[in-house]
Amino acid sequence: MQEGSRHHSPLLGWTPLLLGVGVSWFLYYRTQICRRPRLVSSGPLRWFLENHCPIVVEKFCPTFWCHGGRLQTIVRVLLASRPHISYRNEVISTEDGGQISLDWVDNDESPKFRDSTSRPTIILLPGLTGNSQQSYILQLVRQATSDGYRCVVFNNRGFGGEKLLTHRTFCAANTQDLTRVVQHVHGCHPAAPLVAVGVSLGGMMLLNYLASSGPRSQLCAALVYSTPWDVFVSTASLEQPLNYQLFNRALVTTLRNTVHKFREVIGRVFDVEHILESHSIREFDERYTSIVFGYDSCDDYYRDASPHHKLHKIKTPVLCLNAADDPFSPSEALPLDEASCHPYVALLVPAHGGHIGFLDGLYPVHQQYMNRVFSQFVDAALQQRDELWNITKNGLKN
Repeated sequence: MQEGSRHHSPLLGWTPLLLGVGVSWFLYYRTQICRRPRLVSSGPLRWFLENHCPIVVEKFCPTFWCHGGRLQTIVRVLLASRPHISYRNEVISTEDGGQISLDWVDNDESPKFRDSTSRPTIILLPGLTGNSQQSYILQLVRQATSDGYRCVVFNNRGFGGEKLLTHRTFCAANTQDLTRVVQHVHGCHPAAPLVAVGVSLGGMMLLNYLASSGPRSQLCAALVYSTPWDVFVSTASLEQPLNYQLFNRALVTTLRNTVHKFREVIGRVFDVEHILESHSIREFDERYTSIVFGYDSCDDYYRDASPHHKLHKIKTPVLCLNAADDPFSPSEALPLDEASCHPYVALLVPAHGGHIGFLDGLYPVHQQYMNRVFSQFVDAALQQRDELWNITKNGLKN
């Protein structure tokens, strides 16, 4: 026997162990991680969603190497693709002398809705510090235009490239700007069905709008992603040491930079240097947001901004996608009891997904799950409008 045949690679002894670990992890992933999301709604609305939106009964299999909430949140920012979208910009005025930047995609080449007057319009609301150039907005716009719809992104004051004309920017509780946008968009295309989609803080603003407008809402349906339902719970979570380092500090830095950018106009009313010393979102809201919108305290603002206690006022069908491991909106803040008997509101809660993550596939450069939820729900809400209206109206009577 040759000398070389008596020696074996050290790795050969580890091979069975490595294979066993791999098989064990695969079984754990398939049985414990890949799970059907929890659907919380009233019976009639649940029936509608299960019959017209297959995704609500399918398992969600997050990317196996980053299924945790924080990783999903971070990896989405690092890997998500940014499709090229050509916008048509429009700036509209507000009653207080401000202005709002709207970015449109008219989709005149839509093969599904050739008549522009009746082509459905999707209003998209980005999250805190976001605008029409965020990757999640760009991907939703691409999906919506692929489905044949017209899109308009509502950029909050100061974040859409326009000048800030007043010392006021935006907050989650105040819906005056969104009301102005909805009325304007509806006025531009009065025969077109109108659907709104809000992400994170944009979802809070949208839910607060639906609650304040009640049956007068001009939307036929709404969809929100990763909404912080109770701001007190969300703030406490984001102030935990790791979450502060990963998320809170970066967000407040962007907010401070915006104040610095418009310090000339904001400085007419506020001590800008005091605002720029904010080290957290709560400190920023204490020194600026709550004051500019007339609240006696930051707690009063947070109480008014939280949508979880306003669900009973909503009279528009809305689907809410929240991951149970969202570091921005922990699962204990989800209004599960309220939604379980609400005729208009449904919560779809995957066990994993993080904040605006919901990544699946081996290399998650596209937010496929968010897009599929959007595509199926909006199509069902538009194509089955009469059925959806009847079951929500009857559910309200019951």
